[in-house]
Amino acid sequence: QVQLVESGGGLLQPGGSLKLSCTRSGRIGAIPGMGWYRQAPGKQRELVARIFSDGSTNVADSVKGRFTISRDNAKNTVYLQMNNLKPEDTAIYYCKNIAPPIWGQGTQVTVSS
Repeated sequence: QVQLVESGGGLLQPGGSLKLSCTRSGRIGAIPGMGWYRQAPGKQRELVARIFSDGSTNVADSVKGRFTISRDNAKNTVYLQMNNLKPEDTAIYYCKNIAPPIWGQGTQVTVSS
C-alpha cells in the first residue's frame, strides 16, 4: 500500500553536492518518521539521518555539518542535501519509512576523482 521511490543519485567529484529525493506513494494517515540509510560495498547498512513526525531531525556524526534532511509533506517527499561529499560517502542510499518499516529501492551515490 505504500511505496518509496528514491532519486537524485549520481557520480561526482569530492567536494561536490547532491540532493536526494524520496517520494512516498500510497495512503498513510499520519505524517511518518523517515530516515536515510546507506550501504557501501562490503559494509553494513548504516543510518545517515532521520526526520521525525514532529519535524525534528538528527544526523550521524560522520555526516554532521555536511548533510541535511528535510521534507515537504504536501509533496510526500523527504530530501537529503549532501554537501562537501567525500569518497567515504560512496554508497547506495536508501529511504525508509520508519513505522511501518518500508524501504525504497535505493539510489547510487559515487564520489570519486
